[in-house]
Amino acid sequence: QVQLVESGGGLVQAGGSLRLSCAASGRTFSLSAMGWFRQAPGKEREFVAAFSWSSISTNYADSVKGRFTISRDNAKNTVYLQMNSLKPEDTAVYYCAAKNRAAGVYDTWGQGTQVTVSS
Repeated sequence: QVQLVESGGGLVQAGGSLRLSCAASGRTFSLSAMGWFRQAPGKEREFVAAFSWSSISTNYADSVKGRFTISRDNAKNTVYLQMNSLKPEDTAVYYCAAKNRAAGVYDTWGQGTQVTVSS
């Protein structure tokens, strides 16, 4: 089993920055990727960004390209999401997720952290 613990959410004004962290523990060797998703009130959960272990590549939703950066600290088994130039429409609960290599799906989720961007 893999456990994920998120931190770093909060309230920020439009144009500001926040950094989210997601620390993984447990059977981290079973993972192929980690990512961030978000869910705004009344909307479905959507993909934000992902970091692939195998290809050491990153992937972003169009809505955050150029503003958000996902990175990984191997030694700490931690993934970060640096969010710059935040907009009110970025307001959501952000979830960290881990993709199981064998299953090929994100099957482990963090508890979520609230990000609120005021205009």
